[in-house]
Amino acid sequence: MDVRRFKDDLYELAGRACCNDSEEVRLNVFAIADILVNLYRKNLVKINHSALELVCARALIKQGYEVKVEHRLDKILVCDVMGSRGDERLIVEIETGFIPPEAALEPSGYARNRISSKITRYSRYADKFALGTTPSYTLDVPCFFVKPPRDRTREEATQIKTLIDVIYNEPETSMDDLMQARLHVVFVIDVDSANVQEIDAETYDRMALSVLDWHRTVQGLNPR
Repeated sequence: MDVRRFKDDLYELAGRACCNDSEEVRLNVFAIADILVNLYRKNLVKINHSALELVCARALIKQGYEVKVEHRLDKILVCDVMGSRGDERLIVEIETGFIPPEAALEPSGYARNRISSKITRYSRYADKFALGTTPSYTLDVPCFFVKPPRDRTREEATQIKTLIDVIYNEPETSMDDLMQARLHVVFVIDVDSANVQEIDAETYDRMALSVLDWHRTVQGLNPR
């Protein structure tokens, strides 16, 4: 574990991101970097994920949010980034598309199920829930989570619950949580430029649809 290298990398990123920011923003961003360094010392975070969290945190700080990273929500769940502004609570979960070895033969299905599980588990703690991702990864978000709860069916929820339960059974996924879970926005986080683009879920879904439908056709699945 090279703590000095981790700190140097995060500080370099923070400095680059904040080069034109106010001193208040800069101090808050470097405070986030220090928190991540301390977590790295405990082997709780990795540099690629922490870099995305830092850039995302800086974007929220500039919007007036009070930001926490790796924030505990309950006995089991720890969210990546949480922003508070007035009475609003925003939660951002970073999704990079990492596939563990045990899912190497079914990576697309695993990624869809993980995204579904994240939206279901975390969005109930937020007034506004977001997924953060990189410009080079297309999120495969089931349209169930994009449309309003009133337009969903229990049959759709049952299908998604069955898929989630294959790989995630703690905490248990309830039908009520599924019916209310929703993705509001996607943050496209570009670490290279230290910028974040916020896209509402409906727009992101339309942008991703052509790529994902081609992929589903190749897999022998029905396009959305």
